[in-house]
Amino acid sequence: MLLDAAQSQLVLVDYQIRLVPAVFESAAVVGNAVRLGKLARLMGVPVWGTEENPSRLGENLPEVRALCGRTLGKMQFSAVAEGLGEWLRPPAKALQGNARSLPRHLQKPASQGERDMIVIAGCETHVCLLQTALDLLEDDFDVWVVTDACGSRTERNRDAAFDRLAGAGAELVSTEMVVFEWLRSAAHPNFGTALALIK
Repeated sequence: MLLDAAQSQLVLVDYQIRLVPAVFESAAVVGNAVRLGKLARLMGVPVWGTEENPSRLGENLPEVRALCGRTLGKMQFSAVAEGLGEWLRPPAKALQGNARSLPRHLQKPASQGERDMIVIAGCETHVCLLQTALDLLEDDFDVWVVTDACGSRTERNRDAAFDRLAGAGAELVSTEMVVFEWLRSAAHPNFGTALALIK
């Protein structure tokens, strides 16, 4: 299955000022996160951010925070435990109507799950990203982990998280895989701009 921009949302996990300097290959990780955020905005894909214990670890880096429509401050490692799932899949609105409305059995149900492809990247891969992604899988989202935009303090912890996520059913992808799957074709009107982001 390929990613579809119209079905996708992007979650950028904990690229925080006091955490990122300790992350293995942090410059590349942050660079890819920013590319993803810029591409998502270009393609109309909602972008969400999370920050773990921001009073201690600081806010997300300004270049990441600026790309997020909303940022969730949290104390639990899984952002889903703090309400991220409700942001990604808001509760269906109750049907409105009066006595002259169509009978309930003829009314179209409110659409749910329109954007169930969750593209996720962040720090630390083996803690907050892992727990958030596993909870999203449990909540029946399709989860795509962008490996080159994820980081941990050690390579071993990062790679152990990737193994566990793949075993749990997450798709492991790269930034360029996301770019070209969202575009689907060189004829896409945003192809040139997107290509410039990754070169």
